[in-house]
Amino acid sequence: MSETNRPAAGRRVLIRPLAREDAEEFTRRARESRELHHPWLFPPVDTRAYAAYADRLIDDPTRAGFLVCEREDAGAAGGIVGFININNIVTGAFRCGALGYGAFAHAAGRGLMGEGLDLVLRQAFGPLGLHRLEANVQPDNKASIALVRRAGFRLEGFSPDFLLIDGAWRDHERWAITAEMLAPQGPGNP
Repeated sequence: MSETNRPAAGRRVLIRPLAREDAEEFTRRARESRELHHPWLFPPVDTRAYAAYADRLIDDPTRAGFLVCEREDAGAAGGIVGFININNIVTGAFRCGALGYGAFAHAAGRGLMGEGLDLVLRQAFGPLGLHRLEANVQPDNKASIALVRRAGFRLEGFSPDFLLIDGAWRDHERWAITAEMLAPQGPGNP
């Protein structure tokens, strides 16, 4: 098992690779979270759509899909609280990827995705060997902007008509972080 396929644990969450076997729980959580996600993102809500989603993340070497799961030993029931994907991974001199992510409604606002994002950043800048990650966020998605800002991303620009979402081309703010910007681990920094 490679380092990127091993779970990584924080204080309250762990991250692990997305698997085809996660379809039932993932799609149930996505259905429960439709109101939270709309109009920002549309994760798969049925097993057929999840199968196509999982196939892309598992089989495509330019993508890495992680599930953020609450740790059972942290006094919680466990289970999937969100997902973080690294898409469009480019190696060589560029060594960059683009983040996609979402929390599920039962976990929103509890800080679990922030801890999960920190673990994914450490995977990206460690075993995956990346130097830079970008997150493109719709300007009105305040929760998503707060997540990347807390993680240390910097605002780098604005991209009009950047992504086709829910039938329309949506503007996005471009946020980025490099390996050098990541806070070191240690006391006070899990």
